[in-house]
This record gives sequence, C-alpha cells and structure tokens, in this order.
Amino acid sequence: MRHPTNLYLLFLPLLLFLSFCWGQRADSDKPSCDRCDLQLSCNCSYGGFTSVPMVTGSALTLDLSFNNITEVTDDDLTGHGALRALSLHGNKLSVIHQSAFNSLRRLETLDLSDNQLTSLNHTWFSELAALRQLNLLDNLYSCLGSPLLFQGLVSLRRLAFGGPALEEVRRGDLSGVTQLEELTLHANNLKRYESGALAYIWPLGRVTLSLHGPFLNNTTLASAVIDDVSYPETHIVLEDLHLIGKQSVQPLTVINSRKVRNLSLHNLSISDATTVDLLVALDGASLTSFSCDVITLIGEGRWEPANTTDHKSINELYLRDIVVLDVFEFVSLLDLQFLLKWPRKMSVINSKVFLMPCPTSKLLKNLLYLDLSDNLLTDMTLTETLCGGHSTMKDLRVLNVSGNALKSLSLANHLVANLFKLTHLDVSRNGYISMPQTCTWPTTLRYLNISRAKLTTVTSCLPTTLEVLDLSNNDLKDFILRLPVLRELHLSGNKFLRLPQGSFFPNLQTLTIQSNTLNMFGPPDLQAYERLQNLQAGQNKFVCSCEFVTFLQSDIKEAGDVHLTDGKESYVCDSPLHLQGETVGQVHLTVVDCHQVLFVSVCCGVALFVGTLVCVLLWRLHVFWYLKMTWAWLKAKRSSRRRQHRDNVDADLLLSFDAFVSYSERDAGWVENFLVPELEETGENNEDEMNPRGNRPLSLCLHKRDFLPGQWIVDNIISAMERSRRTIFILSENFVRSDWCRYELDFSHFRLFDGTAGGDPAILILLEPLAKDDIPKRFYKLRKLMNSTTYLEWPLEEERRPEFWRSLREALSGEEEEEN
Repeated sequence: MRHPTNLYLLFLPLLLFLSFCWGQRADSDKPSCDRCDLQLSCNCSYGGFTSVPMVTGSALTLDLSFNNITEVTDDDLTGHGALRALSLHGNKLSVIHQSAFNSLRRLETLDLSDNQLTSLNHTWFSELAALRQLNLLDNLYSCLGSPLLFQGLVSLRRLAFGGPALEEVRRGDLSGVTQLEELTLHANNLKRYESGALAYIWPLGRVTLSLHGPFLNNTTLASAVIDDVSYPETHIVLEDLHLIGKQSVQPLTVINSRKVRNLSLHNLSISDATTVDLLVALDGASLTSFSCDVITLIGEGRWEPANTTDHKSINELYLRDIVVLDVFEFVSLLDLQFLLKWPRKMSVINSKVFLMPCPTSKLLKNLLYLDLSDNLLTDMTLTETLCGGHSTMKDLRVLNVSGNALKSLSLANHLVANLFKLTHLDVSRNGYISMPQTCTWPTTLRYLNISRAKLTTVTSCLPTTLEVLDLSNNDLKDFILRLPVLRELHLSGNKFLRLPQGSFFPNLQTLTIQSNTLNMFGPPDLQAYERLQNLQAGQNKFVCSCEFVTFLQSDIKEAGDVHLTDGKESYVCDSPLHLQGETVGQVHLTVVDCHQVLFVSVCCGVALFVGTLVCVLLWRLHVFWYLKMTWAWLKAKRSSRRRQHRDNVDADLLLSFDAFVSYSERDAGWVENFLVPELEETGENNEDEMNPRGNRPLSLCLHKRDFLPGQWIVDNIISAMERSRRTIFILSENFVRSDWCRYELDFSHFRLFDGTAGGDPAILILLEPLAKDDIPKRFYKLRKLMNSTTYLEWPLEEERRPEFWRSLREALSGEEEEEN
C-alpha cells in the first residue's frame, strides 16, 4: 500500500495550482477603482461599492466615503502599506476584522465615522503606531469598550468619538492618550460619566463638545465634562446648543471659574432672557476671544439688564451667520456699550447687515480690526457706517467689507482716507467697474484686495506704499504702474497675454498669474524681476514651443531663484494641436521641432547646393542644349506634319533641292565662287572621260538666298532641310565660331538621326585642316560621324580639284542612281 506521505507529495502541486486559481478568481471578482491622480490620491467616494475595491498598491490617500461597504476583511487592505490616509466615512460598516488594518503601519489618518459599528476593538489599532488622527463619531457603540482601545496609538494627536448612542464614558477609556492636541466628543445622550475620565489628557489645544439634548439639562453631568477639559489655554467649542432658561446656562459657569480664554459657540439658538443669563454667567470672566457661529436670536435684543456685567477682557468678538427672527423689532445696539467698547477685533460676517449706524460705530473706540464681509452694505450705508469719512475708529488697522453691494471705488477711497493707521483694506467681491485716476489713501496702507470685481484698467489710483496687491479675477489686460515696495502681486483670472514688466516691481517676491491667456514666458521675462522667488502661472493657454518647453523642463534655472509653487502639472499645452492637453513637463520635441528655422535653412542650403551642382553637371553635359534642341525640333516636325496633312502632299514630292548647304558667312566667298558655279551652273554639254553622261546642274539651298524672310529661324532651317535631299557642311574654323552655323548644325543634327534623311546622313567638306576636337562636344554624334564617315577635303592644288568635284557629285547623286 502507498505511503500517505507519498500521496501528499503527489497531490501537493495540484492543491497549490487550485489554490492559485481560486485566488485569481476571487481577485477578478473584486471591484476595482482607478480614480487616482498624479499625487497617488485615490478618490473612490460615491462609487456604489459594497466592498473595499482594488486600487494601486502605491496609493497614499484612499477615500471610500459614501459607499455601501458593510465589512472590511483581513485581506481587503493587504498590499497598501504606503497609505497615509484612509476614509470609510458614511458607509454601512458593521464588521471590521481584527487584523484588517495591520498592514497599514504608515497610516496617519483614519476616518470610521458615520457607520454602524456597535462595538470598538482595540486590535484594530494595535499596529497603527503612526496614526495621528482618528475619527469614530456617529456609530452605534454605547461605550468605548476595552480599556486598552487607544493604548498603542502613541502618536495620536486628534481624536473624535461619541454619537447619539454613546451613554457612558469611564475612567481609563482613553488610557494611553496623553499628548492629544484636539478632542471632539459628541455626548448628546450621555447618561454616565466618571469624573476625571478626560482630566488627565492635558494640555489640550482644542476641545469640541456637542451638548445638544438632555445632557445639557443634567447640570452635574455637563459641568463635570466641561470641568475636566477646561484649561486657560484650551479653546473650548460648544456645539448644538439650545439655551432656553437659566438652567441651560449653568454648566457654562465652569468656564468662568476655570479662567478659559477662548470660547466658541456653534449652532446656537438663544432667547433674550437666556442671553442675559449667559452674560451674567460670564461676568468678570477671563475670556479674550468669544465667537458665535450659526446663531438664531429669539427675541428683540433687550439685553440691558446685563449692562453692569464686566466683559472688558474680551479682545476678539466673532459673529457669523446670525439669524434674527424678529429683525424689524430688534432694538438699537446703542444700549450695548458695555459690550462694544472693549473689543479690539470684531467680525460680523454673513449676517445680512445692511447698516451699522454712525452712533454705533462711535462706540467701537478701541477697534483695530473690523470685518463686515458678506453682508448687504451699499455705498450709502457704508458711508453711514464710517460716518461719512469722519469715523472715530482712528486706530483701525484692518477693514474688510468684501462681498457686499458696493459700486464706487472712489467713494470707498474717500471713506478710508482719514483712517490714518489703516494697513489692510479688503474691498473684494464688490461691483467695482472702474478705478479713478487719482486717489488719496492712508500712507500706512500696505495690503489692498480688489479681487473678483469688474475692473478693466489699472490707474495711478493705487498707492505706491502697497506691499501686497490682489487684483485677481477682474478683466485686466495689462499692468503698467510702478510699485517700488510691492512684495506680492496676484493677477490670476484676468486676460494678461504676457507677464507684467518686472522692472516696475523691483522688490516683488511672489507673483500669481494663473488662468489668464499667457502664451509663454522665458528667462528674459523673469530676469527682469530682481527678487522674484515664487511664481504661479499655470492653467494658461501655453504655446509649447521649443524655447518654452526647454525652459520649463530645466527647472527654470536660468531665472535664478524662481520656483513654480503651483506645480508643473498645472502647465498644460494649448497648442500646437498635436500637443494639446499634454503637461509641458512630459512633452518631448524633436530636433526638427526645436530648430525649425535652422532645419529649413540647412535643407534649403543643401537643396540649393545640390540644385546648383546638378545644373552645372547638366550644363557641362549639354543637357539643357539637348532639351532645347529636342523641343525645337519636335515643335518644327509637328508643324511640318500638320502642313503635310493639310496639303495632302507626299514628302518626296516636296524635295526642291539636291542639298542644303550649311556654311559660315565668312566662307560665303568660297561657296559663291566655287561651290555654286560648279554644281549649279555646269551644263550637260560639259563632258569628259570620267563622266561620259555629262554633269546635271544641281539645286542648292542657301540660307542667304532661299530662306523666307519674316519666318522663325527654326522653321526656315527645318523647312530647308525637309526640301533637300542632302546636307552639306562646309567645315572650317569660321564654321565652328559662327552662331548661324551652330543653329543650322543644331537642327540638322536632329534630322541626321531621325531617319528622314536616306543614304549618307551628311556630306562633310573641310575647307581647311580641322581637328575633330574643335567641334563642340555637345555634337558628340557628329564627332562620331566624322570618325565613321569619309569626308572631303578641299585641295589647295589646282590639279586635284576636278577629282574633288567628281567625288562631291557622286556623293550627291548616289541616292538618285540607287533609285534608278
């Protein structure tokens, strides 16, 4: 029988193969998310996932919020050891396996809020020693559970826990958390709290407590929680407060006794009577900063009973999103002098303030900072608020009236002209459409924000004392104004075609000019800025020329210490078309693209050189001459054929001459005195022993005599050749040099070899010794003919001439005898 071990070894490969295939199939069934950016941040929120999807293993941030994930298994996050932040907020998580997060040893932020976790397990966090932020809000657990829940989180700095189901907080629940900077606790339904449970977490920089519901009415319980986290330097934030009645204010007296300096109330509704109780509870407190965000005032503002309370320690008063239910019955603020005369910093934001009367403004004697942004102020009501430019707020340093309904920049300038200590002015997000030519600003003004208006031009209205100027999101096309001490200039969202002239801003260090219509910029543009360090010029219409791409890809080293602080990924090509949408840093241009002018110049030079070389070669080989002669010959032949076809005459019947004589004008004497008399004037009675039949007179064609005047020379030559049986060339030095002879020789050359001249192609007569090399090289066929054809030489001796004439006649009459 086979041994079991051998069977195991036999089936082991099969088991491994099946295990691998099963794993592959399981992975293939797992959903995936590919929404990751270049910074390795994967946003998979609102994806409808029911389980943790697969993402790249190098992801640094993974957002899985607002899906339908119910469970996180041990293997879901395996291989994601690089993760720094993980969000599972807003899912349906009810089960997290014990080692689900064990592979995330570098995780710094974990958000498990707004799920359905009924209990918390300390094993989830046992390997998360690098975790700094943990959010466990709004789950279904009623207590924190194991006393060692946060024991291993030695780096934890921000912790948020609690929710509607939390009922109990005990001593030791936060054991191990000793260096917390921020704590958020939602304890609206807390029923049991062991005093001191939060006391040993010290010091705390910020504590946020949600105390809505019955918890706040349990004075003892609420006071114990607030007392444990209240320290002078701790910023206390109380959320979801509905203060009705003196009892609801009682727990806040602890803040007074613990000398807390910073108190914020968020999502607050309060009546007039309770407001008085609150002011009394905080009488003489050490508060330096008091803020209320999202406030509903139930009443008419009758807080006079608290006018004897002492709140002179309040240095900063911040009010945002105030809703007054009975706004038309709300009393004047003049009775609130006991509150208004102390603050040095006041903000009333997004509260539908349309007017602050001048008498009220005069109460703000110590004010250094005033923020009335996002309200309903107009030019007229702002004039009243600032007392027509004669405001008593002489120490005001910062004024923010952005996001209102202001129209006149000239009026705003007039209203602040007498604020002699004003350094910061924000009039952005208003309806300014023009800028006056001249303005009078406080000489102390350093910061001016006129962004998100409708300005089209910049004038000398801007003060030369500015160090920071924000003109972003207007309709500006240029900026021609010298600001010698300006350090920051913000011009994003305009219509600039180029960078402003750097020489106008000798001290500029930061320039933002994103989302304009810039095509490019280079070292000369940036070198004009003597001290520029930070540049943000992305999201423009860049033309990716070689110079610009090379400049940007070389980390703009040529520009000195300038850095692109908005990242090179925001620099995208708009043209040329084939590069549109590509990041400038990833563009690769060829040598032809980068040196197009040089390339074209070299190509043209090479083409010109080659063309010249070819032309010289063609000229040396007489190709042009051959082409010219060929074209002339074909043209003449075509004309001749048309005449023959038109007249319907046989070519042989058109022969009018026995020979066409081609000669030089300087040899005309020989032709006229010897050739013509001998061949044309000799009769039949002239008989001798050598020619018993006698000599028939011959008909010769001479250009001087037989060419038709007024016709093209080519037509005359071709016509004469066509009407002649033979061609006689009278060769001499004069013949070679004669232009006329060259014409005749040129065209007779073609006839000699086109098959129309029967018998001997030509008759050559040498009047004087002539070497074959003296004939132009372009007549290579004629030169060849002289090598293969016997030619006649004119004898100088008288006794040899009869033999010469007899040979010539035989040559001329050879064809006729053959025909006979």
